[in-house]
Amino acid sequence: MNDAPLVSAIRSALRDAADAERAPRMQAYMKSAMPFLGVPMPAVRTITKAALRAHPPQTVDELESAVRTLWDEAAFREERYAASGLLAAKVATGRVELVPLYEHLAATGAWWDHVDDLAHRIAELHDAHPDEAATVVRRWSAADDVWLRRLAIISQLGRRDRVDPVLLTDVIEPNVADPEFFVLKAIGWALREYARVEPDWVRAFVTDHPELSGLSKREALKHL
Repeated sequence: MNDAPLVSAIRSALRDAADAERAPRMQAYMKSAMPFLGVPMPAVRTITKAALRAHPPQTVDELESAVRTLWDEAAFREERYAASGLLAAKVATGRVELVPLYEHLAATGAWWDHVDDLAHRIAELHDAHPDEAATVVRRWSAADDVWLRRLAIISQLGRRDRVDPVLLTDVIEPNVADPEFFVLKAIGWALREYARVEPDWVRAFVTDHPELSGLSKREALKHL
């Protein structure tokens, strides 16, 4: 297994694209303890995709090794963005064996930008392995870690008519009384998105759950 060329290519390209003037503003906006290089997210995605084309991982283990190296050794936040971006590679799509990695990234990233990006990968897991994914997010929904709970709640974003409403209910209900803003916002976001497909279901859900916070209700009913 040799992830060095992929990791090195990403690190080098990110540093070449660095903008020292932009970096502190980005760090302040994200309230990040880790510094930024000042590379905008579209550029990070372009760099990551180019590195993947030049040095494609041959196995999921090779990809995971690159992700963990970039993530755990990151000196700048964009390296972590690139690490997450690598998980969009075809070799990683819908792979159940990557669940421990997703947990690691969510728990150590511990902020909404990292977790919200990971939600795309869990949505893919729902499509590829619905039973296994449902078991995972039900477990996350009752975890001590706030970011795993948020990830569970938003894990079906973008699935539209493929959303499992029973599962959505199961991951929301343990969290309706949670005082954490990012959890309550996630509940409203997940319901608001499902309302685009099943507005009557969402209205009924809100009515049937009077314990929902005002924030969650406002977000859920925003476009209804």
